[in-house]
Amino acid sequence: MREILYRLKDRYHFGTPTFQRDDLCFVTVKRDELRAILTELRDVEGFTHLTLLTAVDWLEERLFQLTYLINNREANLTLGLRVMLEREDEPGATTGDTIHDLWPTAATYQRELNEMFGINFPGSPRVDEEFILEGWTDLPPYRRDFDSLAYSQQTYNDLPGRKTHDPRDHMKKALYPTYLKEAE
Repeated sequence: MREILYRLKDRYHFGTPTFQRDDLCFVTVKRDELRAILTELRDVEGFTHLTLLTAVDWLEERLFQLTYLINNREANLTLGLRVMLEREDEPGATTGDTIHDLWPTAATYQRELNEMFGINFPGSPRVDEEFILEGWTDLPPYRRDFDSLAYSQQTYNDLPGRKTHDPRDHMKKALYPTYLKEAE
């Protein structure tokens, strides 16, 4: 993996690589270089499989992080390329670059990220069609500013006789019963 990154570092701007294992590395790249890097990794370095495309909402930093996890099966190497996007408040206003032409399976991931985070991928097939959340009209539910508790309370009725518990207290009681008795 280090040799591959070394070969690419003169042409592309990489952040500091994070090695999880010898065969698994993550690196942040510039958005405008992503397509060229992905193409070279696929065509020259043997990373022929897109394993995953996912997002993280860094609400406080006003960023979305896209992570493209690609795999070279022959060399048993996995590389995660991270790209940071400016986070817009309006769903659909943040746009990523489609890579469905490089890996057709990316279209499915891009549809999911559009629906669940509100990240648009213009030109990706069927990206604007309902996918998982049929009839959904609220804020995309994987955005960190989506209030799942408020949505649940507004949407669903309480069941009579059902109790709810604060998960933190419940887990403390379940995991540390002697500690709680000593504290009392």
